[in-house]
Amino acid sequence: MEIKILPQNITDAANRIENHIRKTPLEFSPYYSDMSGSKVWLKLENLQITGSFKARGAFNKVLLLSEQQKRGGCVTASSGNHGAASAYAMKELGIAGLVFVPEGTSSIKVDAIKRSGCEVRFFGKDGVDTENYARRYAAENKLTFLSPYNDEEVISGQGTCGKEIVSQLPQCDAVFVAIGGGGLISGVAAYMKSLLPDIQVIGCQPSASAVMTHSIKSGKIIDMISDPTLSDGTAGGIEEGAITFDLCQKYVDHYELVSEQQIKESMQTFIDVHRMLIEGAAGVALAGFLARKDLYKGKNVAIVVCGGNISRKTLASVI
Repeated sequence: MEIKILPQNITDAANRIENHIRKTPLEFSPYYSDMSGSKVWLKLENLQITGSFKARGAFNKVLLLSEQQKRGGCVTASSGNHGAASAYAMKELGIAGLVFVPEGTSSIKVDAIKRSGCEVRFFGKDGVDTENYARRYAAENKLTFLSPYNDEEVISGQGTCGKEIVSQLPQCDAVFVAIGGGGLISGVAAYMKSLLPDIQVIGCQPSASAVMTHSIKSGKIIDMISDPTLSDGTAGGIEEGAITFDLCQKYVDHYELVSEQQIKESMQTFIDVHRMLIEGAAGVALAGFLARKDLYKGKNVAIVVCGGNISRKTLASVI
């Protein structure tokens, strides 16, 4: 069955969550514009509630739960940002929650989840193993599972980021988005291509953990080992049968892989120039643009700076 994320789904999500999230700035970057010959705009989701775009999908999903589901409680799995966003949304709505995270998850992200009042448990080394375990745990204990990306309502929530970009930059020619499970780029692309059919959607991944890119090339979701990466927010495998695979096949025009050195240098430059913290996944999108900048001279380009949750240890290693 074909999954369709319709613009109306995303518009409904935007109306539903507007009192719970921030409409983040789309900031013009003189630096990236001058060095590329493009007009570059930065969608600052690092300034979003809980420090990443994930609040959009989490609130849309939780607000759509039935009263019975809310009373029963929820379980989710996350490398950090989805967990923090879901925990915050559940706290705001008075829902009991449990968050499973992979071993080695950034301490700043684990602490953010705990501050929101959710219990945190560790399971597995790869995000897909954590997700599979959390889904089984939810089923066995009659709890509602909140998927990080494999859910139409979560994807529609993430798509509100694309809706905002279109309203802020109606003549956008290309958008660069980091990919992990594919929830953000699926929602953003579904909305933006419905209004701007000629827009180029470029998915960016670290070479160390490029499961979606290799899956798309293989024509099916593949199981592969990921190496360590600064982009912990996009690291790990993809759940079998994930609806984002088909959406990425349909909407993403190009996949750009970047090295750890490219990610590090992009993070350094952004921190120096824009004086804000970003996490590795945001550095991936910036690095992806820099690798392809010569193709967009004179064009309006948006880069989604997807999050700013970085531990002091990782930050120290970057700077």
